[in-house]
Amino acid sequence: MPELPEIAVIATQMNRELAGKRVFHVEVKQPKILNMPVQGFCGALKGKTIKHVSAKGKWLFMELSHSHFMLVNLGMGAELLYFKQKQELPKKTQFAVTFSDRTGFTIHFWWFGYAHLVPEKELSKHKLTANLGKSATDETLTLEQFKEQLSEKKTTIKSFLLDQKNVSGIGNVYVQDPLFIAKLHPNRKVSTLSDKEKELLFHAVRQTLKKSIKLCGASYETDFYGQRGRFTGDMFLVGSKPGKPCPTCGTTIEKIRTGSTASYICPNCQRLESREK
Repeated sequence: MPELPEIAVIATQMNRELAGKRVFHVEVKQPKILNMPVQGFCGALKGKTIKHVSAKGKWLFMELSHSHFMLVNLGMGAELLYFKQKQELPKKTQFAVTFSDRTGFTIHFWWFGYAHLVPEKELSKHKLTANLGKSATDETLTLEQFKEQLSEKKTTIKSFLLDQKNVSGIGNVYVQDPLFIAKLHPNRKVSTLSDKEKELLFHAVRQTLKKSIKLCGASYETDFYGQRGRFTGDMFLVGSKPGKPCPTCGTTIEKIRTGSTASYICPNCQRLESREK
């Protein structure tokens, strides 16, 4: 499942290739991904120009002419691929956009996903994105804002990070190492965190995500050009490494259940109780 690093990479690539292009044709083979009937969606999107593409959390925000946005979420995984003139298109695709220069992109969703067309004035009413928190790497998200959000919560720290209403873009893949770096057990209650621990976590989240973005995302995901990322599994510190030694103390990394998800921890470095008196 693509998380913030993969979506950020794709957004940058899409903006570079598509900004200024006008939509010539739209094809939809899976109506369930849309927020309106196929005919209405295709008719409304046709003729619009791509102004800018950005990422917010796990969502792509494609700003269009005539004050509209196309919002795309790749769900549990998808191949969103650019194509050039006369290039053979992938056989498996549920969604395709062709521009006036006959370039375009296709999307093949592995399970589910969304492609929604929303007037700019109605963005605040879009149920799936209106309440998204700032992206975890957004430079306007300050440490003080992060601390303030934490002070208002009664949940566990992992649940806080995975809740897209708090900070967006973090999923179960990239949540593991920031918690390890900050020496926090995923089931620690937010209310027990010290200011120092909050600060460590804030910087650990950004450090982990930016490292993956720099390497074009996870190696099992593809970018806009069909190339795999260079952030490989061995680069994780504890994530998906049960049975391996902790890189800090050598204790065996354990896989534990945290609610409906799995977590990977060093039981020595990430104790459930606070180390601070």
